Amino acid sequence: MTVQPIRLFGDPVLRTPADPVVDFDAELRKLIADLTDTMREQNGAGLAAPQLGVGLRVFTFDVDDVLGHLVNPVLEFPDEEEQDGPEGCLSIPGLYFDTKRRQNVIAKGFNGYGDPLQIVGTGLMARCVQHETDHLDGVLFVDRLDPAGRKEAMKAIRQAEWYDPAAPPTVKLNPHASSSPFGLGR
Repeated sequence: MTVQPIRLFGDPVLRTPADPVVDFDAELRKLIADLTDTMREQNGAGLAAPQLGVGLRVFTFDVDDVLGHLVNPVLEFPDEEEQDGPEGCLSIPGLYFDTKRRQNVIAKGFNGYGDPLQIVGTGLMARCVQHETDHLDGVLFVDRLDPAGRKEAMKAIRQAEWYDPAAPPTVKLNPHASSSPFGLGR
């Protein structure tokens, strides 16, 4: 198991769009394994490569007993239905805010060997896929909040014990974490 430190809010890599994966090689599969190990150690629902400081379009997920990954995701929305519920992020630890997302999603991409892969998600899986794909685009979930919610979130971030604008923007993993980044137990 190779658990890595997670980059925290304030790290520029979290705001930088990730590059498409072009080499489906052993190095990519090691990154997927590191993402999976780190996500599971934190009891997370998902983790994107930029959260480990790697600017590639790949993420892992563990939702409703479905463990997997997606490389170079492209999202489609089959309808206009929305959901609104608690969302958090391993890069913004301990803070949760109601965030609107689409209820249903179809995500197309590839596995670690370059084979085509499709995920059809609803509810929490749809939320996770959208959240992690946002990471690959340099977007954080707090960016999706309305102006009042974003103001509340930024205030909470500045008051969080882990937040130190002068410190290096990484955190050592907490082996005792007990809830998913979406505020729901895994």
